[in-house]
Amino acid sequence: MKGSTGTSTSTTRASRRRLRRAVTAAAVLAAVAVVPAPTPARAAPVCADRVTGGEPVQVARIPDWAESIAVDRRGRMFATALYSGRVYRIDAPGSTPFPLTGGIGANGGIVVRPDGRLLVGTGNDLLHSLTGDVLPASKLLLVDPDSGAVSTYASGLGGIDGVALAPDGTVYTTTLGGRTIGRVTPDGRVDHDWARVAQPNGIAVSPDGSQVYVVQTTVAPGLHRIPVADPAHPRRWISTEGTDTLALPDGLTLDDRGRPLIATHTAGQIWRAEGGTLCAVASGLPLSTQITYGQGDRGFSAGRLYRAGADGGIYEIP
Repeated sequence: MKGSTGTSTSTTRASRRRLRRAVTAAAVLAAVAVVPAPTPARAAPVCADRVTGGEPVQVARIPDWAESIAVDRRGRMFATALYSGRVYRIDAPGSTPFPLTGGIGANGGIVVRPDGRLLVGTGNDLLHSLTGDVLPASKLLLVDPDSGAVSTYASGLGGIDGVALAPDGTVYTTTLGGRTIGRVTPDGRVDHDWARVAQPNGIAVSPDGSQVYVVQTTVAPGLHRIPVADPAHPRRWISTEGTDTLALPDGLTLDDRGRPLIATHTAGQIWRAEGGTLCAVASGLPLSTQITYGQGDRGFSAGRLYRAGADGGIYEIP
């Protein structure tokens, strides 16, 4: 009887802990979905080497929350829609977005493989985010950029928010609302719990493939570095301060010098991480979800930086 009572008490405590985690995660996801865009009381300072070149210019818009964007070598942009689960193709700035797929649950991150095909995360919703750490059931999809044909690349991952592609073909994923960082090797091996960071969101891989950068969105927002050779020991690199702790940092990309750029919701800024500090390369873009660079010599071309947001707007940042 004594042993039974102890087990029951432990089970009850564990259930309460799970409930608290679920409530916290639900609150985070709800906040990201509906948070207004106030002017921050204090913003990250402007980067010292920033060259002003005018205001951001809208170049496209999808009729949905634009969760993530990527550009292929032909200068075409692809955007995932959070609510409808579609992938849109935008052939050039100013052109009408084309729904490349139907509602396939493609509402997370997107990257372009070297062969031109797209990898798209699914399960970026409340249910999969809350349960993804213990019941990883989301898929990473392979999408043809011309026909829109969809196949499963990998399964058994937590609800996928961010997706990053390493130089060797390894794919890393995040589960906002959870703690797990997923990993899929080029030969198809899936590890949904490769590393752990609280409230992981945006993700990118260093140019040499040795470090994985992960944005922590809330609770203690900041930027982590995970050594690929030692994933059990993520290292907090930069922590936010002051009102920037309420900025809700989201998507992540790297510039041509390998420096992380971070989109923010409430701060309305695009941050750059360098030397252990954050500075702003752009402002006035509330509810930003992701940033990416163009490619090729046409369309969304190389050398240009683009922003996507919850308002569906795609902006070029001068």
